[in-house]
Amino acid sequence: MYEYKFEKVELKGFFTKPQEDHHEIIREHAKDGWRLVQIFAPSTSSYGMASYFELIFEREVQ
Repeated sequence: MYEYKFEKVELKGFFTKPQEDHHEIIREHAKDGWRLVQIFAPSTSSYGMASYFELIFEREVQ
């Protein structure tokens, strides 16, 4: 069985630059045994651009 964790990363500015370093978020979660499964942008702004994305992690339940 697996457990899942969702990490929301807000985007800012016209060119939608992430407010946090997603590479660092992935590295930190990997240290705790989490594996990146998917990056998902569930929402779009009025211009059809994503306003945030979610990093989806999983790990086996111990």
